[in-house]
Amino acid sequence: MISHTTSHSNPTPPSGKKDYPYPLYAPWWKVEEGKKKFTVPIEIIQGKVKTVFSTDTPEEVLIQYEDRVTAGNGEKDAILKGKGNVCCLISAVLFEYLQDRGIRTHYLSLPTWRAMSCKKLSIIPVEVICRNIAAGSIVKTTNITQGTLINPPIVEFFLKDDSRNDPLLTPDRVRLMGINSQPLIDITLDVNNHLQALFTLMGFDLVDFKLEYGYDNHGDLFLADELSPDNMRLWKKGTLEKFDKDLFRNDEGDIVKAYKHILKELRRFI
Repeated sequence: MISHTTSHSNPTPPSGKKDYPYPLYAPWWKVEEGKKKFTVPIEIIQGKVKTVFSTDTPEEVLIQYEDRVTAGNGEKDAILKGKGNVCCLISAVLFEYLQDRGIRTHYLSLPTWRAMSCKKLSIIPVEVICRNIAAGSIVKTTNITQGTLINPPIVEFFLKDDSRNDPLLTPDRVRLMGINSQPLIDITLDVNNHLQALFTLMGFDLVDFKLEYGYDNHGDLFLADELSPDNMRLWKKGTLEKFDKDLFRNDEGDIVKAYKHILKELRRFI
């Protein structure tokens, strides 16, 4: 198992703030813990923006965040240096934040800036979207105008299948797929409450976000995937300035710079 502790020393973090590992100058799979060396991990899954590797522990995986960014189910893509690092760090901060508030996530530890150690899960083939403000597909496919406040927030389901363009699912269709949607709704709304409280303090509107879930080998449900501006919309309160992947989708700005700003603000408030 890879933990935060390595033989490399880290700069002293700001007072009262959590420390996160700085980049290792040797390949990250050669991290040593004491005298133990870890074997080179085997790639399990190559996703669009993340790669999953096996570890010495069968119940754990390493998830490496890549510098690739995509939109439109891969129709638009680019390599942006530093994007993987910042998404990995933001996800680690937010997973720990939610874990401290009683929400079970797959996150275990952060051995490097680019990769996190996680529980190995069987991922549910459904993407869960929570909406607080109308934007994106709900505006494109209805007569609801962008910026409309959605209160109470709504939870939607989409099939996790790029080849079918991730179609919207009804709760009945989710049920017919053999998936109990109620725990997904309950946890998602709980996550929304905690994230909204945090981002409101930071001066941002949490417009919407996408979650994924999975079961471990005991049948327990965990929040999975990532938590970063790659899978949420964040608008600056008052100005509606965007700090999320819409900057890339619409050619409106530098997402790495925007994401780094979010990470900096998170470290001020957590």
